Formats: sequence, structure tokens, C-alpha cells
Amino acid sequence: MEPATMTHDETKVFHRDITAIPPRVQRAEGVHLWDEAGNRYLDASSGLNVVVNIGYGVKEVLDAMHKQAELVAFCGGFTSAPQEDLAQVLADMAPGDLNHVRFTSGGAEATETAIKLARHYFVESGQPSKWKVIGRWKSFHGNTLGALAASGYSARRLEYTPYLSNFPHISPAYDMAAAEELEAAILNEGPDEIAAFIAEPVVGSADLARIPPEGYFKRIREICDKYNILFIADEVLCGIGRTGKNFAIDHWNVVPDIIIFGKGVSSGYTPLGGIITTDAIYDAIAAGSGLFDHGYTYSGNPLSCAVGLAVLNYLNEHHLVERAADTGKYLLDSLRQALANSPIVGEISGLGMLTGIELVADKVTRSPFAGSKRIGARIGKATRERGVLINPGFGAPSLPSDPERIGVCPSFIFTREDVDQTVAALSAALAQVAQEEGLA
Repeated sequence: MEPATMTHDETKVFHRDITAIPPRVQRAEGVHLWDEAGNRYLDASSGLNVVVNIGYGVKEVLDAMHKQAELVAFCGGFTSAPQEDLAQVLADMAPGDLNHVRFTSGGAEATETAIKLARHYFVESGQPSKWKVIGRWKSFHGNTLGALAASGYSARRLEYTPYLSNFPHISPAYDMAAAEELEAAILNEGPDEIAAFIAEPVVGSADLARIPPEGYFKRIREICDKYNILFIADEVLCGIGRTGKNFAIDHWNVVPDIIIFGKGVSSGYTPLGGIITTDAIYDAIAAGSGLFDHGYTYSGNPLSCAVGLAVLNYLNEHHLVERAADTGKYLLDSLRQALANSPIVGEISGLGMLTGIELVADKVTRSPFAGSKRIGARIGKATRERGVLINPGFGAPSLPSDPERIGVCPSFIFTREDVDQTVAALSAALAQVAQEEGLA
């Protein structure tokens, strides 16, 4: 399958990777994409970046988009019915007393909002010394500077370190010993300086589909409460039903102080993200200045909110979160069975429609391939040549010693037949690359 390609002379777009300009997409419907050469692809990646939860071309969403555009597409100084209604739906989906929503245009802006809200809350509460955010190594919260400072994705941080706040980080391991490191880090920095701890309940791009053990986040919650520190759950990639629950943190019955959301809230139909926070944080600000003077031009945009509302209504009406849980279990079981004997596959983990596959040069030691081999990208290309799109990693691993991870993260409307086609194509692609490496 030869995709439609472009040369440097044919584009004025500053693409992310100017050494490999992507093919041009022509149209999309359901779980399939077509490029300009007429090739059809089964999208098992939810738009590569794990975004398209409900599939492409959903009529109810397109109708809502058109209807709202005819009414008002942008307004300043007003709220709108779509913004108010979408906030209510999100508050109903969120656990505990997370009842207050601030919208942004995407996940990185939402992380910035969460960090600033944590700081503002403590200023309003008479504790202005609290400002630092503790993160985890091998985490990723966005490419803006504040989000990158909280992130622990070393490969993406390195070049921009001079611009980043010196936030502390704890071990990336998801085990109980690593949970205890949070308390040690708090005491080392001084509890009076720590405003928040941020983590992805299920890790996204930095360590795809890494899942914590039972008890990890319960202990994190206890430590945060002990030292009066906010717990921020970054659900940009793993939230909005992706793991088979409304939010991934729901798997462990823990209630954070702030949830960050994005990606799936609009299923890629429009840029949209935001935060959900608790009554306690909202009430503290209401009792103080009454002002959280932070926002972006398109925060709460009525057109984007109308789209997000249509997406979540569709998600709920068609029970797609439950479907993600059911089909996701079949997906994980199928991958583990089909790839068990691959010489270049280590751990396979996942929840719902979020799975990660570790790529190893040695199955016993689980040592990584050299980054120059671009193993994930080659497997992604070999799978695409077989008509299926997977998540071929998100660039270099967080640390050079880490094995690369690729993913299979489909839309929630995937069928078992779609899963079977995906697993077959991926199995063949892995066998091809293993043979190229002399490991078949």
C-alpha cells in the first residue's frame, strides 16, 4: 500500500518532522481513513494521538456543530447554553465533589490552568508560600512551559530546561515504594512550599499504558491530605471513558482535587480541554477575592462547547464507556495471546481502549533497542502498509535506558472484527521487523 506523499516543494507547513512529511488525508468515516491515493486505513490509534473516542463523521456531532455556528460561534463577556450544559455533564461524570469546570482549548492549556489554580487557591487561603508542583519522571502533561516543567519526559524537556521552573519529581515506578517517595520529596522541599502533586492515573505518551498497582493512588491521596497538598489527576489522554470508566482514577475509587481533561471530550471534532475542581477550592475563592484571573481567548468557546456536549451525549446514549471496557478486555487478551512469542515484545499492559506494548532487543533482560533503529516507527510503517494505523510511539523514550512502547488505542466503536484485523496486521509487522533485526 503506497500512501499519497508530498515533497518539501509542495508544502509551506512547518511539519513536526520535516524529514518525513505525512500523507494527506482525504476523508474519514467511522473507524476508517482514506488518503489522497485512495488507500483505506483501519484506524486503531484514535487519530494517532489517542483522541477520536466516538469515531469519525458522527452525524449528531456534525449537526450540533452546524446548528451552533448559525447561532453564535464566538462571544466575549457572555456565557452560553453549550458551556453551561457541558460543564454540568462533566460535573456529573466526575467523582466526588468535583463540580466546577473551567474550559480551555486543549490539554496543555488545561495543565497550565490546573497549576495556576493550585497556586491561586493557596494564595486565597492565606498560604502564599505554597507554589511548587511535584511530578513523576516518565510522565507528560503538555508542551507549554509550565506543563513541561511538571512533566518528567526527559527527552522532551532537555532542550528547554533553561526555561522550566525547578519542580521536583519522584520515581516513575508504579509501586508502593514509589508512592512513599512522595512523602520524602515533600519533606525534603518543605511542606510549606508544595502546592500540588500531578500524575496520570494511567500513563500516556511518556510510558504508554503503564498502570499502577492497587493501593498506589489511595496512598498518594493520604499523603496529599496529610500535608495539605492538592492532588491533580491528568486525565487528558486516559479520561473521558478511555479506560472503561468515566475517568481512569475511578478504577481506584480515589477523588482528586483537580481533574485535567482534553482529547476525548471533543473526540477530535474541535480543540477543547479544561479542568474540573472541587467545591472546597471553588468555595475558598468565592469567599476570598471571587476572582481566578486566568484564561485564554477561546476558553468556553460556544461552538467548541456545543461540539463537546454532542460528543458526550453520544458517548452516554450509546453506552460507549461500557463498550470500551468490554472490547478493551478482548483487545488486551488478543494482543497478549498473539504476541506472546514475539522475540521483540516485552510487557503488554492496558485498560479499556488504551494498551501499550513494550519493544525489547532481549526478551529476558528487557533491554531496549538503540534509539537510532527507530523500531517503533518502523513497526508503525509496516502496520500501515497492511492497512492498519497504530500508535507507533511518541518519539524517543523518556530515558535512554527505557524500552520504547507502541500502542493500540482504538475508538470505542471498534468491533471485535476490527480488533482481529488490527492484531493480525500488527503481528505480521512485528515479525517483519524482528526478521530485519535478525531476531525472528
